[in-house]
Amino acid sequence: MSTPTPRHFPATRLRRMRRDDFSRRLMRESTLTTGDLILPVFVLEGSQQREAIASMPGVERLSIDLLIEQAREAYALGIPAIALFPVVGGEQKTEFAEEAYNANGLVQRSVRALKEALPELGIITDVALDPYTIHGQDGIIDENGYVLNDRTVDTLLKQALSHAEAGADVVAPSDMMDGRISAIRQVLEQEHLHNVRIMAYSAKYASHYYGPFRDAVGSSANLGKADKRTYQMDPANSDEALHEVAMDLAEGADMVMVKPGMPYLDVVRRVKSELRVPTYAYQVSGEYAMHRAAFDNGWLDADTVILESLMCFKRAGADGILSYFALDAARLLTNTR
Repeated sequence: MSTPTPRHFPATRLRRMRRDDFSRRLMRESTLTTGDLILPVFVLEGSQQREAIASMPGVERLSIDLLIEQAREAYALGIPAIALFPVVGGEQKTEFAEEAYNANGLVQRSVRALKEALPELGIITDVALDPYTIHGQDGIIDENGYVLNDRTVDTLLKQALSHAEAGADVVAPSDMMDGRISAIRQVLEQEHLHNVRIMAYSAKYASHYYGPFRDAVGSSANLGKADKRTYQMDPANSDEALHEVAMDLAEGADMVMVKPGMPYLDVVRRVKSELRVPTYAYQVSGEYAMHRAAFDNGWLDADTVILESLMCFKRAGADGILSYFALDAARLLTNTR
């Protein structure tokens, strides 16, 4: 990279271009649009059911009929896709997570209903076992509580296939097992589901920012004091993320994810700059909860900070952002609030 030509005051006054709105807009390096947003949603059983999530004020678990109403709003605002997360009852949680690949399970029925109501809206499904296991881990465990990689992958590919057969546009493995992208891509090809995309959670860190999400899907109590450090990444590592992303791409991923978001924007930048692939980031539940607490207490202005926080992802190189603020941001961006 060539060295920039030195620029000196007063021949160069950088504030000149900041003087007026028109010149600020003309030199703006990053742009945030509704097309950059993905809305994560939580679905539960029943009809006309909605449940507040105490640790995520303003976010609700919705039954399929109400979820379709929310999806209609998202689509009307220009949001291209939603990411679906199930809330299953305790009676459906087992040691081996069989409900994860039930063709008539909650996710599978939700996908079919959403695609019938809104065929052009992208539907992304979470491929992971934690909502379905009695222990809250993202996979099948041995007698010592260690998550078994290959045994888990066998179940994940069944889950991904069931989602694809239901009509999911994108399956998103968030489990961090080794080799699961290759296994899922192979089964999708075998079943002639060539155009089902894979969004790999390639750099998913063992973060404590996930607490409210685990409350939302009901895995927090099952997990207890256990953690996921034997398969999710160490927050101290950055180079390792590049290895993870490169492996998932080689195995057939179409898109890659960095999670969490704002505390890991350096990783987003490295992935985008060094690998130049479709790169996404997740503004996770803990980030949402912190912002919402500041908004509700009057410590920060919601409208401006929501958009600023999302612009940070774009500046770092993210092609898209999963955010619980997606509806709020889309309303602000389209002046429909």
